[in-house]
Amino acid sequence: MPVAISYPGVYIEEIPSGVRTIVGVATSVTAFVGRALRGPVDKPITINSYGDYERIFGGLWLKSPMSFAVRDFYLNGGSQAIIVRLFQEDEGPDALPDIAELDANGLTLEAAYPGTWGNYLRARIDYDVSEDKASDFGLEETDLFNLTIRDTKTGETEQFRNVTIEESPQKVDKVLENRSNLIRVKDLDFPPSSVPSEHSDPASGKSIWEDDDASDPVDEPNKASDGQELNESNFTGTGKEGAKEGLYALEKADIFNILCIPPHETADSIESSLVGTAASYCEKRRAMFIVDSHHGWSNKEDAKTGISGIGTKSKNAAIFFPRLKQPNPQRSNQMEDFVPCGAVAGIFARTDVQRGVWKAPAGLEASLVGVPQLSVPLTDMENGELNPLGINCLRSMPAIGPVVWGSRTLQGDDRLASEWKYIPIRRLALYIEESLYRGTQWVVFEPNDEPLWAQIRLNLGAFMHNLFRQGAFQGSTPREAYFVKCDKETTTQNDQNLGIVNIVIGFAPLKPAEFVIIKIQQIAGDIQT
Repeated sequence: MPVAISYPGVYIEEIPSGVRTIVGVATSVTAFVGRALRGPVDKPITINSYGDYERIFGGLWLKSPMSFAVRDFYLNGGSQAIIVRLFQEDEGPDALPDIAELDANGLTLEAAYPGTWGNYLRARIDYDVSEDKASDFGLEETDLFNLTIRDTKTGETEQFRNVTIEESPQKVDKVLENRSNLIRVKDLDFPPSSVPSEHSDPASGKSIWEDDDASDPVDEPNKASDGQELNESNFTGTGKEGAKEGLYALEKADIFNILCIPPHETADSIESSLVGTAASYCEKRRAMFIVDSHHGWSNKEDAKTGISGIGTKSKNAAIFFPRLKQPNPQRSNQMEDFVPCGAVAGIFARTDVQRGVWKAPAGLEASLVGVPQLSVPLTDMENGELNPLGINCLRSMPAIGPVVWGSRTLQGDDRLASEWKYIPIRRLALYIEESLYRGTQWVVFEPNDEPLWAQIRLNLGAFMHNLFRQGAFQGSTPREAYFVKCDKETTTQNDQNLGIVNIVIGFAPLKPAEFVIIKIQQIAGDIQT
């Protein structure tokens, strides 16, 4: 920074280099939207393993195809996922509550989120409190109590010591709201007028959580249900976008690169209108949507006739056929059909780590882990009929097993002649777009002239050159592989007057070797002429 000159001598001044390193964004963060056994509703939760999913969302559940898709995602190499749980409440005269309630000796509590999981909660009150804490809060010792909550199904226990119903830093409703994953006070604005009474010690031979005098369970009338099967309105219904609910809960997530929406029931398919809406949303968020083939496609003819009604031809979407045939642990390992979106997303993530986002997530390396067989076996000729239509086939190869054997977007139909025909090219473009969008925010409000343009060329050129060195582009030299242009040609004087700076970037993508042709010829030998 400039120094103030005041005395004769030597001054040190640091001159900025103009280097602003652009960091590439993640490429395989996968969002799953659907039904789960437990967990927060309409809130994107980031997980890093299937163990996280089991802990937060309850693991495999027969009524949740999403749970099986998340399992397959991690089996096949997935790393980070974002889960959005949706819930459709019960309806009708015999409908059960959405959220379980329990009375802890006068303190009315409710489960932190909907579902039957809350029916297994128990609560205990005791008075083993700290007199010093009461003094710090300006309260009497008799104003404090301890609250212990246990999920008897999972064994998870939470204890909140020295809480109170009085206004203080330890007011029980605020403490539970901020620190508990299991329970809430039902009426935050109207706590009980007196401290809940203390539970007694358990009877001989019983634990605290087995004796109704030592802890309170959820009574039968207050038990909750798991709700009903989801429908399209749960994802994109009226007001969902503005409220950031359903599919649009992902607006609360910083970034996702792949979207999976498993069907509402295992033997089902999502609505074509929902497919179209989800694909449009992915275009807005610079993400790819993995579309599952329809459950009624039992052969290649069904796929050929059904592709036209899938709901989108987006360059940001890709469809995979057929479905996976796997053992279902929830039904004594009987073989059933499951959607491939989770496993394919895992292949995307695995390929990104091993080879890069510019490598097609298909081929012999793209083997499907945990998949004994496919619901429809396809031959080379059948594959040859589906591939030109933009349908990516899953094939079973000798000695390898099931693999992904196609890498086209839904604009990969040969008749469309789209420049976004291939998945790796589209994903590479999305990666560059998102990385540069985030990496050039510093440009806003900078003086719009040659010094700024030079900085832009320097920093964006360094990012593109790094990709070139990793083998992301065609060409043997940077000039053949990419260009970054930002000067008076791209930004005219009129653009400068309007506060606009234009940056033009081009790259030569690597197209996958989809068809390998080996030509064999006999050598005639030495013929004297």
